[in-house]
Amino acid sequence: MDLGIRGRTAIVCASSQGLGKGCALALAEAGVALVINGRNQALLEQTAQEIRTAWNVSVTPVLADVSTAEGQAALLQACPTPDILINNNAGPPFKDFRELDRQAILNGVTNNMVTPIELIQKVIEPMVNRGFGRIVNITSSSVKMPILGLDLSSGARAGLTAFLAGVARSVADKNVTINNLLPGNFDTQRLRNNLSFAAKRNQVSDAEATARAIANIPARRFGTAAELGQTCAFLCSVHAGFMTGQNVLLDGGAYPAAF
Repeated sequence: MDLGIRGRTAIVCASSQGLGKGCALALAEAGVALVINGRNQALLEQTAQEIRTAWNVSVTPVLADVSTAEGQAALLQACPTPDILINNNAGPPFKDFRELDRQAILNGVTNNMVTPIELIQKVIEPMVNRGFGRIVNITSSSVKMPILGLDLSSGARAGLTAFLAGVARSVADKNVTINNLLPGNFDTQRLRNNLSFAAKRNQVSDAEATARAIANIPARRFGTAAELGQTCAFLCSVHAGFMTGQNVLLDGGAYPAAF
């Protein structure tokens, strides 16, 4: 399917690896020029070259922490008026909520709620003026089905979801959409780290913790970054202009509900 976005520009946050990289690759396949982002110089450059080689599109790597004002400024200097913004950022690690101090809570809310809001504030008006914009926020299935130990992540991402629900409707008539992707268990390094944490907590091997996690997914496997990336690319396409303010769950059927 031609997504109708060839020649558009996109900022994809936290995209040197994992789900962000999956989104960057799918957008590149659709012909979108990219600004990608990460905090590991070698990994970032490697990913940029991989995308250029695969899809022959412009890729500008920006080494930055998107949760800082300086990092956001660097992204927008590389692409001042993107057509597409993919908000993504690492969430806080597993931790009992009793162990969270005030600074840890503030950091979690900053990374997973405040930062995407700040970036949207900076890019949305030019999108409105041009009559085209696609914003996709990678949140988590824990917004709908909280995961014990990831309470801070769940709370911050749920706050972002609620905050943007009204914003999305306010710009829908300008062909600017805001949607959220809610990934469940995807085969990323972050998932592997979380499974190792769970294994130690439950005094089992990493392999056993992995097997238990897969057993709870009706699809009986983890998702892939490519699957999420292709869903993201569709949300950014001309075909998704009537879809906004939605939470798209990708979890292999783990959330047990009809609605």
